Amino acid sequence: MSTEANKLVLIRQLVEAARNNIDTAVQLLKNLGVESLGNMKLEAPTGAVQHTDQGAVIIEGVFDGQNMVGPDGKLYSVPANYASKSKLVEGDLLKLTISPDGSFIYKQIGPVERERVVGVLSKDEQTDEFQVLARGQNFRILLASVTYFKAELGDEIVVLVPKGSPSTWAAVENVIKKHSAGAVNAEALATVEDADEGVEAPVKPKKRGRPAKSESVLEKVSAKNSGPAIEF
Repeated sequence: MSTEANKLVLIRQLVEAARNNIDTAVQLLKNLGVESLGNMKLEAPTGAVQHTDQGAVIIEGVFDGQNMVGPDGKLYSVPANYASKSKLVEGDLLKLTISPDGSFIYKQIGPVERERVVGVLSKDEQTDEFQVLARGQNFRILLASVTYFKAELGDEIVVLVPKGSPSTWAAVENVIKKHSAGAVNAEALATVEDADEGVEAPVKPKKRGRPAKSESVLEKVSAKNSGPAIEF
């Protein structure tokens, strides 16, 4: 990861930590019955951990391309299949509901603005992870997306990235197989060549032999009326 990308990650963590501290302070003030501080009205904390009467825990966080970063900086695992099928993009706001039985339920509540980029599927030689080379940058992608689309190295990949914001991860939207165009062109070329050559269906050869003897009508009648000889 480049130095600029590391700085952006650090800034994001600092912002998340600051927001978490503010939300905690606001929640403490509201618990004390304080509704405002001077001209500033205290709003319900966003991104804070909430508990429902049914015993569920609700957490809002930011998708980092692979996990959800909670308001406390903790990482919450996002199922790769869900992230792949939902085409989650780095920076999307998610809401996680942890039910009393421990199951995780994610919901996308704040998608960032996206843009499409076309690149080529490759692999990192050091980490052996799939990536998409586009705009001179290698974007990391989920293995679940590669498996779902049955993509192969060299295929063109259409990915979604945050618009106007640098990112490390990309969401796979579609795959253009590298062999598809060649197969179609070969089939079309074969059809054209057959048409140009004027291929005709094979003619079944006639049987050769002695022509059958034709009988006249008189001979047929004589043969029909012929019978045993009668002597008088």
